[in-house]
Amino acid sequence: MKIAQIVCVYPPYAGGIGTSAEQFEALLGKTHEIETFHPKNTKPLLKLGHGAFIPSLYKKLSRFDAIFLHYPFFGTAELVWLFKRLNPNKKLVVYYHMDVKGLNPLAKLLSLPSLISRSWLLKRADKIVCSSFDYIKNSQIKEIFAANPEKFVELPFGIDTKKFVPHHPHTDSVKKILFVGGLDKAHYFKGVDNLIKACAGLAIKDWQLIIGGEGDLKANYETLAKELEIKDRVMFAGKLKAEELIKAYQSASVLVLPSINSNEAFGIVLIEALSCGTPVIASDLPGVRSVFSNHIEGLLIKPRSVSDLTEKLEIILNDNDQRELMRLNARELAVNKYDISLTEARLNKLFL
Repeated sequence: MKIAQIVCVYPPYAGGIGTSAEQFEALLGKTHEIETFHPKNTKPLLKLGHGAFIPSLYKKLSRFDAIFLHYPFFGTAELVWLFKRLNPNKKLVVYYHMDVKGLNPLAKLLSLPSLISRSWLLKRADKIVCSSFDYIKNSQIKEIFAANPEKFVELPFGIDTKKFVPHHPHTDSVKKILFVGGLDKAHYFKGVDNLIKACAGLAIKDWQLIIGGEGDLKANYETLAKELEIKDRVMFAGKLKAEELIKAYQSASVLVLPSINSNEAFGIVLIEALSCGTPVIASDLPGVRSVFSNHIEGLLIKPRSVSDLTEKLEIILNDNDQRELMRLNARELAVNKYDISLTEARLNKLFL
C-alpha cells in the first residue's frame, strides 16, 4: 500500500509528534511504500509556528492509497479533509496527538478554521488513533469518541528495548534528576520552571538537575536557576545525541515530566526512561498517568504543584530500596507493553 504520512514537524526538531512520525515511517516502510510530508520538505504557501498551508500537497495525495495525518496540523488538516471528501475511497487514518491550548492571540485566530473543521475531518476518518483512551475520554474530542468508539484505536508509542537498556551496577552517590524535552515556546507546557523551583526546595544535599534540550526559553530557565541560587547544581546539557540520551537515562536516579496541561498527552521520554530502568515522576494528567502505575514504576504529582513535586522527589531520592524496586518494575513494563515490535504489529493492522 502507498501511504502519505503528513505531519507538522519532523526531526531533527525535538518533540513527540515528529519523533513518532519518524518511528512510524520506519516501521510501516518495512511492509508499505510510505512518504512523509512536512513543512521542511515541501513548499508551504503560508507558515506560522507549526501550522502551514501547503496547497501543492493536494495533487500529490492522488498518488497514494492511504493518508496518515498527524493531528494537530493547522492549515493542512483542512486540505486533507477536502481531499477525503472528494476522494472517499482513499483511506484516511488520523493520529490525534493532543488538544491545543495556550496559543497566542494571532495563532488562535489563524487556527480557528482548523478547530471548526476538526469534527468534519474526524467524522470522515476511517480510523482515529490515540496514544491512550484515557486521554481521548478527557480531551476536546471526547464527544466524538463517545458517539463513534468503533473508529478509535489505542496505539501507545513504542521503544527499542534492545537499545534503551539499563546499565548496571547503578550508583546514586549524587542523585541525578533528569528532564528531557524542548525548551522552546511551543513546549511551554513542560513545566521546566516548576521543576527548577521544586529542586530549589529539596532538603537533601547531594543532588544534580540535568536538563536536556534546547529552545528560546532556555535563557529564562538559566536565569531562574541563578535567582534561586542553585545554578551550580543545574546542568543545561543541550540537545542530547542518541547515545548521550541513553547514558543520561541510565545514570539518572529519576526522570521527571512535570507538564502543566493536556498539551502533554503521553510523554515518549517516560517510556525511554522506563526501558532504561529509570523510575519516573510525571504529572497526573489524562494520558500521561496511564503510561505507568503510580507507586510501582514511579510517582504521579499534582500538575503545577511545586511543593508536591519537591515532596515526591524526596520520596524517591531518599528511599534507595524503593527506587531499586521501581527500576526493576520500570524495565519489565517497558518490555511487556512498549516494545517496538508491538507497535509495529498494531500499526500494520491500520493499513490492511
